[in-house]
Amino acid sequence: MNRTMSAVAEQNEMMWDFVDDAADVLLGDLDTEIASTPYEVVYRQDRVKVKYYRSEAKTKMKTPLLITYALINRETMLDLQPGRSVVQTFLDSGMDIYMIDWGYPTRKDRFMGIDDHVNGYMDDVVDFIREREQIDKINLMGICMGGTFCVMYSALHPEKIKNLVTTVAPTSFDTDQGLLHSWMRSVNVDRMMDTLGNMPGDLMNFGFLLLNPARLMIDKYLSFMENMNSKDFVENFVRMEKWIFDSPDVPGETFREFVKECYQENKLIRNQLVLGGRTVDLKNVTMPLLNIYGQYDHLVPPAACEQLTKAVGGSDVEDVCINTGHIGIYVSSKCQKEFAPRISQWLKDRDGDAAAPQPVKTTGRSSKKSLKNKKNPDTIVKRAAGDDETAITSRREKEQV
Repeated sequence: MNRTMSAVAEQNEMMWDFVDDAADVLLGDLDTEIASTPYEVVYRQDRVKVKYYRSEAKTKMKTPLLITYALINRETMLDLQPGRSVVQTFLDSGMDIYMIDWGYPTRKDRFMGIDDHVNGYMDDVVDFIREREQIDKINLMGICMGGTFCVMYSALHPEKIKNLVTTVAPTSFDTDQGLLHSWMRSVNVDRMMDTLGNMPGDLMNFGFLLLNPARLMIDKYLSFMENMNSKDFVENFVRMEKWIFDSPDVPGETFREFVKECYQENKLIRNQLVLGGRTVDLKNVTMPLLNIYGQYDHLVPPAACEQLTKAVGGSDVEDVCINTGHIGIYVSSKCQKEFAPRISQWLKDRDGDAAAPQPVKTTGRSSKKSLKNKKNPDTIVKRAAGDDETAITSRREKEQV
């Protein structure tokens, strides 16, 4: 009896110690800032802007890297917290980074399709970087849906891309792995987009949670309750929650096309996708390709990624499967030691001499190119970096004129 009472008293004391520690953490100052690595906004067009991160490393790569995130969630995932920042690892390795921030689509963006993003915004950004850096080709890295866009872009504009890196990027959609693929094949996306206009970010978040509710809606918060006396755990938890629930809407036409032409008709891997009147032929992807995906990714399973290297036209291709999930590949401490350093070394091995500058060809698709001052390419940089959102005319408005 005495032993039992002693054990109860000890457990009671431990519980109150836990409560006291948790109160100190939750009521104290918490550092929950995300995306804290310094950058400069060097380009704006409509809702889209480009962040520039300058490496201070002593030995720098000749070719900068453009990172294209998905239209779902935000690119801040790559710079979530100190010590677990893909961006900072790249900078430390000597890479200058440009990163597309897709912004927050509004009702007026509902008719923007995949072609507008790939042959429009992305092509404008790539040409801007080529002219700003005075190089012919850049390195391109895409994440999730952004990686799919990068594959499309590289197939349509291979002359502008030196090396291509895709991470958890779906390119083959004919798989039963993962509940998301089953849902997307059966959804009536026309009715959905005709009703909603844009695809609401909050609705997508709820759908993602339903893919694994036990882990994503129960286990996660039980873990928080068990660890809320740890300042580091609480800070990291809040950072992740900030990122998860910072969810822009997706332009309705882009979502419609992505579901119908990719998930339901699987046109990309079959070389049947047409953008801007041109067929996206993966055999045109002849530049070196590093294709990374997660073994336990419930959103983009390995079967959706691993077909790409067999479909492209290049011979310098590599698949890397990491034992983690869709998000862990970027933020887990274990993957931080493998993911970003591996990409850095792979790009460094293929850096070589920067290509000689070539005249940037104007396609006539956007207003940005018509605003460039060819004698002084920095003009566009100074204007884009300012606070005046109207400095660059809307591409769609210009086309209508």
